Formats: sequence, structure tokens, C-alpha cells
Amino acid sequence: MTIIYTILVLGLLGIIFGAALALASKKFCVITDSRVEKVFAKLPGANCGACGMPGCMGFAEGLIKGKCDIESCSASSEEIREEIAVLLGKELKKKEKKVAVLHCWGGKKRAKDKLVYSGIKNCAAANLVMGGQKACSYGCLGFGDCARACPFGAISMNKEDLAVVDENKCTACGRCLATCPKGLFELLPADKIYAVRCKSQDLGKSVLEACAVGCIACRKCVKACPVGAIKVIDNLATIDYNICTNKGECFHVCPTKCIAKKENKVFVSRQQSC
Repeated sequence: MTIIYTILVLGLLGIIFGAALALASKKFCVITDSRVEKVFAKLPGANCGACGMPGCMGFAEGLIKGKCDIESCSASSEEIREEIAVLLGKELKKKEKKVAVLHCWGGKKRAKDKLVYSGIKNCAAANLVMGGQKACSYGCLGFGDCARACPFGAISMNKEDLAVVDENKCTACGRCLATCPKGLFELLPADKIYAVRCKSQDLGKSVLEACAVGCIACRKCVKACPVGAIKVIDNLATIDYNICTNKGECFHVCPTKCIAKKENKVFVSRQQSC
């Protein structure tokens, strides 16, 4: 009789636990929208985080749940975003193309060094040693952290140890902005062809002592601009791209040639351009 009771108790417990598991599976089951995988398959898979979501899968799930919009993925081409919009039955808003621009033109020849740095060859480490080896405390250190951080291979270092951005590959993900310890990168509208390649806020005399192509806040560009798109703020010329019409007067009058012009999608100085 003891064995029979034991079998009955165990059988009853099995039925109870089985029923509990069945109820739990229904109550806590996660229903996956099939569109998530379809959207994810169209994404670049760079997991750059520019959209503000945790990777491409997080972005796909966020789209389905309404936590983000299609335009947030700067890494995808316009064609891919349109395909995702059709898949989800949403309207795609036209997005202005932006590209990363380095605001420094000093490099090895035009900018002086204040010390010999022999530590780890990356910008973050060099910046910890008295702000790096450059005499200009705002200048590019040239060790290529930005190039290594770019998930799309859009940045390379030239012979002057300055970053060159390939507009065809740049997706404006912002990794270079977050990586540069000097904060020298900015995302600018791709259709604008002039940029101030300097970030120094020092006085003119100090600027020229450190770099031959720095902004000296002479205000010649301010006076020359026919639409008033340039202002000098904290000893540095700044272009308002909401106003700029690409006239180029600033480019021609800048005495230090720190204002560059885009030719064949690459910024060059006046000396290079001529």
C-alpha cells in the first residue's frame, strides 16, 4: 500500500507541476514579431549606436515598438531606409546627409610640437600627458584613434598625420566625435563646401606661435561674407550653415588659409586648391 500511495502522490504532483508550467509558459511567453528579423537583415550590422539603441537588433526591435524612427539609422543608405519603410508601412522622412569634418589643419609640418612624446601611440593616452605633444592645445595629435574607431572605414590618416574623411563611406554615425579627445570632429551638411579647419580659442599671436594655419580671429571672413554667415566666437571664426550659401568669399580672404574648400569631396586649403 505504501508504494501505491507514493506512486499516486508523485503522479498527482507531476500533474500539478505540469499544469503550472503550462500556465507559466502562456503567461510569460515572449511573442516575437517576424518583422524584427526582416528589418535586422536589412541593417548594416555595424552596431555603431548612432541611433541611440543597443546595436542593430535593438534598433530593429525599437522600430517595431515605436521607440525610434527609421531616420535614426544614419549608417543605412537612403535605399535601405526606403525598403524598411515599405516593410513597416511607414512614411520615410527625407534626411539631410551629413559627414564628419576634422577642424584642424596643422599636421606635422604646419603645427609645432612642444615636447617629444614616446608613450602609447594613441590620442587618448597622449592627451593625458600635458594635453599631448602639440604646441597648440587644441590641435590634432595624429595617432589615428578616429580611424580605428570608425566602423565603416571612412577615415584614414594622411602623410601629415591628419584624418581624412571619405564622404562616400561616412555615415555620420558620430564615433569619431566621441573618440577624439580634443573634440575636433563635427557633423556638417554634405552640400556645404567651406569649413574652418581650426578649433583654437587662443589669441592670434599665440595661435601663430604654435601653428601656421590657425584662425587668428582677424574677422576678414566676417566682413567678406555677403550673407553674414560667419561670426567670431571666443577668438574663433564659426560658420552658420543654416545661413551659408557657399559663396566662398571667406575662403579667398583668410590670411592664414585655415578656411578650406571641398574639392572632389575632400577639403583643401587655398594654397592646395590653386
